[in-house]
Amino acid sequence: MKEFILEGHEFIQLNQLLKLLGLVETGGEANQCITDGLVKVNGATELQKRKKLREGDIVLFEEHKITIVTEK
Repeated sequence: MKEFILEGHEFIQLNQLLKLLGLVETGGEANQCITDGLVKVNGATELQKRKKLREGDIVLFEEHKITIVTEK
């Protein structure tokens, strides 16, 4: 399980998270994976490309599990 730290931000958009972590090559690929129902947020399939992820949210994509946290 990975943690993504929100550094000075209230949230990160789902498609941006996938791209920033290098789980997809492009923003377009991130959007397609989300549209295809391949991403879950907090256990439910998420179809909103720009879903705002906040502290405590858990993202599942392929074999990756990412927890959103604030600065430690």
